[in-house]
Amino acid sequence: MEEPAKSALVRAAMKAPYLAREEEQELAQRWKSRHDQAALHRITVAHMRLVIAMAGRFRGFGLPMSDLVQEGHVGLLEAAARFEPEREVRFSTYATWWIRASMQDYILRNWSIVRGGTSSAQKALFFNLRRLRARLNRDLPTDHPRIELYRRISSTLGVSEEDVALMDSRLSGPDTSLNAPVSDENGASDRMDFLVSDAPLPDEQAEETIDFERRLEWLSDALTALNERELRIIRERRLAEDGATLESLGSRLGISKERVRQIENRALEKLRAALTEAHPEAALEMEGA
Repeated sequence: MEEPAKSALVRAAMKAPYLAREEEQELAQRWKSRHDQAALHRITVAHMRLVIAMAGRFRGFGLPMSDLVQEGHVGLLEAAARFEPEREVRFSTYATWWIRASMQDYILRNWSIVRGGTSSAQKALFFNLRRLRARLNRDLPTDHPRIELYRRISSTLGVSEEDVALMDSRLSGPDTSLNAPVSDENGASDRMDFLVSDAPLPDEQAEETIDFERRLEWLSDALTALNERELRIIRERRLAEDGATLESLGSRLGISKERVRQIENRALEKLRAALTEAHPEAALEMEGA
């Protein structure tokens, strides 16, 4: 948003008339029941000064004011979509939470290239750490250990001292590019060169994917050797993410859990036989089943 456009937006917001309670209720009802766009426009225009005022509170995070206002407008529209006029609450009271939440999410996404915490406790830590640190520094002795400061902030916000220390370090220093050069005994290197990953190499990942798809195809072919009840038991006992117990499966099938076990063992033997016949190399993989 260009500076003249931003100034025009602020002037228009400040000139917009306030809505009386009765008029606000009537507009909200029109928007909720008939999706009257004109009613929605009047509600949002009348409350843009609230968005601008809220954006001013977050200027200290160094993000463009125009972006904060735009995010706040998104929150304002979300509030309008969820507002229930029959509760007889002023729209500004309800919308404040949505406007603030939208701006805070934007700040957390864009303040740093390193994503911060998204839990309510982590958000409270991010947005209150500087203020609490300044206040507690005034109350504590000048030579107080930093761990005592972290302990008090931890107790106030309900987060761990480790989280406080980590957030403090993030707020105290700028982001560093992984491509930034560092000096070592072999000459200049990037920070990226010192990162070690335990993940498989790309060719190993591709090989694992191909092997998995091949085994899946083999198993799918072998399952055709089972009858309907055997197939159900194998699917629910061996192929489901949370395998069913013998007792629960027996209850659903109307048989004892011992009978379920017998059918399962028989079905596994049939699978081994089918796999051995079609793909002898796959038989060994069934041994652990």
